[in-house]
Amino acid sequence: MARRRKRKSRRRQEGRRILEHIPQFSIECGEDKPVTAARKFIHSEGILPPALLLVKRNEHTTDRYFWAEKGLFGAQYVEENHFLFPSLRPPDDEVPLEMVMSARNA
Repeated sequence: MARRRKRKSRRRQEGRRILEHIPQFSIECGEDKPVTAARKFIHSEGILPPALLLVKRNEHTTDRYFWAEKGLFGAQYVEENHFLFPSLRPPDDEVPLEMVMSARNA
């Protein structure tokens, strides 16, 4: 029997592309839980949002977290709902050229 391929969400793919341009930090959780290790690292290093933290739980598992102005979120949630995070939107000075030209001609 043939296996069906899993459908890839376009919204999540777009979110993943956006997160590629965010500073990333890789840490190991040690004795702490991954989210606790991420919070401790953020506070000890004084990391400013936005940032992506890759927390290595063991040799096989890495948890991904997104540090935003609103707090710490799972990276998968942010990929799917990237439009809810103002820090992931492009700055206003990066307006597409077509919009600038149409505004001048109006």
